[in-house]
Amino acid sequence: MWGGKPRTRASGILLSVIMPEVSPDQFRAALGRFASGVTVITVPTVDGDVHGMTASAFCSVSLRPPLVLVCVDHLTETYLHLRERCCFAVSVLKQDQEALSEFFADPERNPDAAYRLGITYTKMSSGMPVLGEALAQLDCSVIEAHPAGDHSIFVGQVNEVAVHEGTPLLYFRGRYGVADSGKNES
Repeated sequence: MWGGKPRTRASGILLSVIMPEVSPDQFRAALGRFASGVTVITVPTVDGDVHGMTASAFCSVSLRPPLVLVCVDHLTETYLHLRERCCFAVSVLKQDQEALSEFFADPERNPDAAYRLGITYTKMSSGMPVLGEALAQLDCSVIEAHPAGDHSIFVGQVNEVAVHEGTPLLYFRGRYGVADSGKNES
């Protein structure tokens, strides 16, 4: 049993162990120990605007073809735009872009804050909007969407990439940080 439900192995053998239910606080604490990069997912809206959200639930899936995935909560505006547009862009944030992460993580964004932060979008050759000055930018077409709990997993085929120099913004245990450059200072 897994969380009160039967669980099978790949071979189809039913496990007879009863597993305790993991609370949301326990789950959050455990996954908070996993350091992740910080990205902003952007989607062009039907009326020509750009909508974005901060996402740390982003990773590569395949090299051939180049695939990535992002997990998006069903209650977010981004989810609606992704379902409608079937495309998204990824901007991997640099260490000095923490304010952008905070802005796009807030569902009640203030347009004046966007102006004060100087948020600018550049367009990839396809016209997909990405954040300017990001560490990396990817243009993706949704090829699959899988409902999973209160989120959907959107798998995107990467159509174009742009990479730039810099140090990534990291997120660990509810705080921002930066990666060690790996250079030994003597």
